[in-house]
Amino acid sequence: MAITMQNFGLTWTDTDGMPRGSAVAYDEPSAQRQKAALETAGCTFVEIVTVKPGELPEPRR
Repeated sequence: MAITMQNFGLTWTDTDGMPRGSAVAYDEPSAQRQKAALETAGCTFVEIVTVKPGELPEPRR
């Protein structure tokens, strides 16, 4: 049985209004923790997005 690893990235808008995208890929539990940390820091529109290996999410505009 093969185990399929899914990669996740994050997009958000920082407190200055600048759209951002994560520079690393996360597993799902790590992405959830990072999302919570960003929201606690005051970032808005925080989304977890599925990415392919070697791919990073584009910031939302």
